[in-house]
Amino acid sequence: MPQISTPVWLITGCSTGFGRELAKLVLARGWRAVVTARDAARVADLAAGAEDRVLALPLDVTKPDQVAAAVAGAQERFGRIDVLVNNAGYGYQASVEEGEEEKIRAQFDANVFGLFALTRAVLPVMRAQRSGHIINITSVAGLIGFPGSGYYAASKHAVEGWSDALAAEVGPLGLRVTCVEPGPFRTDWAGRSLVQTPSRIADYAETAGARLKATAENSGTQAGDPVRAAEAMIRVTESASPPRHLVLGAWGFEAVTERMRARLKEIEASEAVSRGADFPAES
Repeated sequence: MPQISTPVWLITGCSTGFGRELAKLVLARGWRAVVTARDAARVADLAAGAEDRVLALPLDVTKPDQVAAAVAGAQERFGRIDVLVNNAGYGYQASVEEGEEEKIRAQFDANVFGLFALTRAVLPVMRAQRSGHIINITSVAGLIGFPGSGYYAASKHAVEGWSDALAAEVGPLGLRVTCVEPGPFRTDWAGRSLVQTPSRIADYAETAGARLKATAENSGTQAGDPVRAAEAMIRVTESASPPRHLVLGAWGFEAVTERMRARLKEIEASEAVSRGADFPAES
């Protein structure tokens, strides 16, 4: 992102967790921000004393009219958007077999299709500027599928793959894309942003069932600090060479690097089979 004295941030999901802490830090720096939540009353306090720099708006990313209104409001008030933070979303936990169709689709509407829609609405603004940074909050689950989190992981994997394509398309235009992949953080994710379908099949008691139980029991004791996570996101936007991936938290870093090394080893072990699937080389 170019060095602009008061960049404009558009942040979704600012009522709690990462979104709220990030909005507070952005505003503490004297920058401008569009802060959003499904209920705008829950973010109105962020504008107190800084009304000239803050626009608090209702935004449910699954509602196209609200997506359009948020982007139009940002342009009307500030004339630009320098950073888009796609933070809105929630978790859905269930064993794969016991997943409920309505809940699966609702999660994808918020975590995937809503994120896609808002980004599409912001891209014309950033393209015209020839600058901008898109930060997609995914999860360690966007790189690793854990038992009990198959559908949540699928939504985050979708955003990761989509972000690869987006980065390739907009990079030459001066835009940057970063996926932030937090591990366990001490937000109220389990209390406010998690839906579960309890596992009642005995065969899954030690896998999906155990993970669902642990998620609820460990809320509030996670090692990750959401304020430090927000600070890390700001540093990414100030970097001349921002990372495409930013894993946050020691647990997440260790889990992801271990899984990536194991995956590469597995792929390389089948190299002969992989190469053998091509037509034979002509002599």
